Amino acid sequence: MPSVTESPGPDAALGLDGLPVDPALIEEMAALDEASATSRHADLAARIEAANKAYYEADAPILTDAEYDQLFRRLVALEAAWPALVTPESPTQRVGAQLAGTFDEVRHRRPMLSLSNAFSHDELRAFDARVRRGLGLAAAPERAPELAYVAELKIDGLAITLRYERGRFVQGATRCDGTTGEDVTANLRTIRTVPARLNEPATLDARGEVFMPKAEFARINAEREEAGLPLYANPRNSGAGSLRQKDPAVTASRQLSTWTYQLLEEPEAGVGVSPVASQSAALDRLQDLGFAVNPNHEKGLDIEGVIAFTEAWREQRHDLPYETDGVVVKVDRFDQQERLGMVSRAPRWAIAYKFPPEQVETFLEDIVAYVGRTGTLTPVAHLRPSKVAGSTVARATLHNLDEVRRKDIRVGDWVVLQKAGDVIPEVVRSIPERRTGGEVEWSMPPACPVCNTAIVQDEGAVRHYCPNLACPARVAQEFGHFAGPGGMDIEGAGWHVLEQLLQRGLVRRRGDFYRLTVEDLESLERFARKSAENLYAAIQKARRRPLERIIAALGIPQVGWTTAIELAAWLAGEVAPGDDWLRRAATHLERIASEEPARFEEVEGIGPTVSAALAAWFGPDGPGRGVLEDLADAGVEVELPAPRTAAAAATGPLAGKTVVVTGSIEGFSREEAEDAVRAAGGKPAGSVSKKTDLVVAGPGAGSKLARAEALGITVLDAAAFRELVSHD
Repeated sequence: MPSVTESPGPDAALGLDGLPVDPALIEEMAALDEASATSRHADLAARIEAANKAYYEADAPILTDAEYDQLFRRLVALEAAWPALVTPESPTQRVGAQLAGTFDEVRHRRPMLSLSNAFSHDELRAFDARVRRGLGLAAAPERAPELAYVAELKIDGLAITLRYERGRFVQGATRCDGTTGEDVTANLRTIRTVPARLNEPATLDARGEVFMPKAEFARINAEREEAGLPLYANPRNSGAGSLRQKDPAVTASRQLSTWTYQLLEEPEAGVGVSPVASQSAALDRLQDLGFAVNPNHEKGLDIEGVIAFTEAWREQRHDLPYETDGVVVKVDRFDQQERLGMVSRAPRWAIAYKFPPEQVETFLEDIVAYVGRTGTLTPVAHLRPSKVAGSTVARATLHNLDEVRRKDIRVGDWVVLQKAGDVIPEVVRSIPERRTGGEVEWSMPPACPVCNTAIVQDEGAVRHYCPNLACPARVAQEFGHFAGPGGMDIEGAGWHVLEQLLQRGLVRRRGDFYRLTVEDLESLERFARKSAENLYAAIQKARRRPLERIIAALGIPQVGWTTAIELAAWLAGEVAPGDDWLRRAATHLERIASEEPARFEEVEGIGPTVSAALAAWFGPDGPGRGVLEDLADAGVEVELPAPRTAAAAATGPLAGKTVVVTGSIEGFSREEAEDAVRAAGGKPAGSVSKKTDLVVAGPGAGSKLARAEALGITVLDAAAFRELVSHD
């Protein structure tokens, strides 16, 4: 079982990168076995990535904010309990979403980061305690008057940055992944609250939020209803979609607005240095320059004042002409913000408090078990449709049988329903006082509801699963994983597409994705020629992938991303480069699985359990037999990692050392830095512990650097690291 922290400390309730998370949730994740943890990580990451794409790129959310926050917190807790599962691709390591390709790219002068979330007043107080520790201040607010907060309403819109040169608006962009955004300058010029000229010739970046007022949202939906068109889901995504139109005239026809809340001014003294010393002064200056600044903010608060502000707006927010889903709390003084610094995706000096979710009572009509990719059965509540937090909910996951028992939820119960974070439907509890005696306790079905195979329960664990690898439900989920963000990442191959491809027999093997024609895709429901051509192009783009991604896409039991990386590096050293490499590698793997399966244990981090899983999967009767050959036949191309030989591992400058890479390393992406560690004989790790030998740290290193310094671990900057790994 993994250790969450080497020793309890002030950050015991934080995830790997300082993100707040419930310690009980970390403990729950630590109790999982490795296979369950790996499977759950892949599932959570894939669901979050799908939600990110729908929210940021398509402006069509598939989860509520609360549902998303709940998923994200579970992923942070899982990675805190199982650090080896952390990868650069994890949603916890990135901000927003990738570019959709519709607009030109804009490189942000400073990263546009996300915010950590708080869902209770206790979590706000815990944030205050972390800030005080970070600044070396007294624990009691009354003894540290030099610390003050600014509280601002959190606008439910689309984050933007506005560039002004000598007072003239020259460029505007969306946040996207936080580093690179979309150029939406022409569309932003149509919004009245974006000034074309400032009140003085300043050069600066101003950041804020584009939103659609409630009245405009109602007007547009009324027009759509009259025209027989489907209604938009909410003002946030309607506003985002309106801003991201190719035709600025469409944007102009929607009465969008903005609030601006961050100033990055460039005086002669230095680029990126604000002439003001605090957030409250920055808000005043933004207003003086001509920007729209939300008047509903308050400065000079201690944490109890912040809590009073959140309570005051909890109900008042419903009277506002725009949507707000919480309060953003910031340390006011910029010098204190600088001292506190950042973690990988969020500042330590700010946090977003989310208003408590709305709750309703509804009737639980049934509980149905659904089969996932690994065969795991998940009970889902079928509810009498009820409107909560702005949308109608009829389904909510109950996670597992233990959760059903713990909450004493029975078919026929009246239950309390909410959207965690106003997004994910969640059954909070049953209402026993409304029972009539006709309620029925629910149990897992003895056989798979899809293929009728006897259900198995993991010994000592909560997981119930269908062991039939050919179960149609498992197969569908496996194909979804293969094409999804955690696999080959075929953009646009969502469930609606996948279900049709499977039902029509157009995809029977993984390689069939790459045999599809434009005509095949055009035959799908709701597909025109252009959409078919777009999906075909996405498939061709996904034809060439790194070996570790191809291995991860296969969905081999027990093989997560970290194991896929190690297996890919080992395999690259086993099979000589050259023509038809993937087919030769497939033959090699299948021979080892049949004749000497113990050789899989030569791979770093693979023991008997994973070795047996690989042997079973690639063996004579295994489900993976012939899969790689099929991909080779379909024209899938492999990007090979640098081979890692035993000699290199034994003699390299990092031979036998465990190395953590954190922050931005100049000249390396995170993947490149970790590849350099492996090539030098070292082993990359996701968290700092007493077993860590070396930490490579750059800007934004965060809590990992602090922990390394506390433990006395050697820390290298980018220049020293580059010199070390390039040394012969």
